Amino acid sequence: MAGSADADEIAALCHEHYRTELPKQGRPDPGKEWTLMAAVIQVQSAPDVKKVVAMGTGTKCIGQSKLRKTGDVLQDSHAEIIAKRSFQRYLLHQLSLALSGSLDCVLVPGSDTNKWALRPGVSFVFFTSHTPCGDASIIPMLPLEDQLCPPSTSEATPLSPNPITPSNKRKQTACDSPTAKRMKQDGSDEETGKKTDLKEKEESADVFRTGAKCVPGDVQDQRAPGVDYHTVGVLRVKPGRGDRTISMSCSDKMARWNVLGCQGALLTHFLQRPIYLSAVVLGMCPFSWRSMERALHSRCQKVSDLPEGYQVHKPQILQSHLQFQHGRDALKKAEGVGKMGPCGAAISWCAVPHQPLDVTANGYKQGTTKKAIGTPQSRSRICKVELFHAFRHVMENLSEEQTPVTLRGLTTYCDYKDAAVSYQEAWRQLREQVFTSWIRTPRDYLNFS
Repeated sequence: MAGSADADEIAALCHEHYRTELPKQGRPDPGKEWTLMAAVIQVQSAPDVKKVVAMGTGTKCIGQSKLRKTGDVLQDSHAEIIAKRSFQRYLLHQLSLALSGSLDCVLVPGSDTNKWALRPGVSFVFFTSHTPCGDASIIPMLPLEDQLCPPSTSEATPLSPNPITPSNKRKQTACDSPTAKRMKQDGSDEETGKKTDLKEKEESADVFRTGAKCVPGDVQDQRAPGVDYHTVGVLRVKPGRGDRTISMSCSDKMARWNVLGCQGALLTHFLQRPIYLSAVVLGMCPFSWRSMERALHSRCQKVSDLPEGYQVHKPQILQSHLQFQHGRDALKKAEGVGKMGPCGAAISWCAVPHQPLDVTANGYKQGTTKKAIGTPQSRSRICKVELFHAFRHVMENLSEEQTPVTLRGLTTYCDYKDAAVSYQEAWRQLREQVFTSWIRTPRDYLNFS
């Protein structure tokens, strides 16, 4: 991928898929609601074929008090996370095809025993209709960005990813924090970075805001007027109505994917190396290449001592000129539209032959009654326990020789995750070096089987 034409092609492909493949059930109520959409696109180089393999819509996140120790509630229903979990379901299906000897899949035998690798020439692009919540959405309102969709800067020389320096009036500034100090060690010209920061502050009267809150105990937002309202480069949690969530922002989760891969812990038992996204494409929305680069890559780029196969991956960042039809900005333009709110439902779709669609609300299948909670019929197919069962189902038909040594004698979901040693070591290094205040799901919520 190279520029806006490629980005527009990806966006158009996703918009068409949304229109033709996703059901009316779960979509926004016209004139009253809006939603966000994200997708994973599989790109094959020869012949040149691009197709959507996973898609998600959604804007909601449940509070900590509604979590269950059975793993059967969908905790985070933001579009980016729905798309990523749908992608994992797609990869599980591809693994089952590979293990059965099928040649019609994206995995081929790896160099290590019982390991699989992506077929040469296959890569994956991530599309999201809006900037991810959290750090990537803290965007200076520069004159160039007075337009809804400014020209993409993806082909220009990247600006320094140093954070905007906040006011020094308070006792502790963002630059005093461990996160911000690490961000300054980005290998770029520090003086140039300072000049860029000052120029942006001089030209910008304000920044676009994010609803994601700074992690408790870490550096907090100043809430000062204008550009100093937010602190940049810090971890954030998604807001919840009344009930605090423990879900990290989409910016933070996507930054994590660029170190650990998108496949998750379970699939790493079978994969030669992590699966990284080759590019991230954004739809038409307020956008800053510099904010995206800071949020998704530069704050992690000094992480070291990662296990073999892991890296701080840098995806290409592009923006499309096409606008998502059910996004907030597009619907605001429509005549006669009154007060709108975010759609309460989330849609999951992936390219699997059986039951590819899933519509949820409040963490369960849409329409689930309180009495039905806890039954298999109430579960999303991408909740923790369902993905775990799908993974174990793939393993059921394997001989002992086909089963990775790391997967023998395990019982709980937590056991299977912990046994992915390289993945867990990469995660430990990332947490200890950069994401020191990351909020993790308590272990007793992972001990189901």
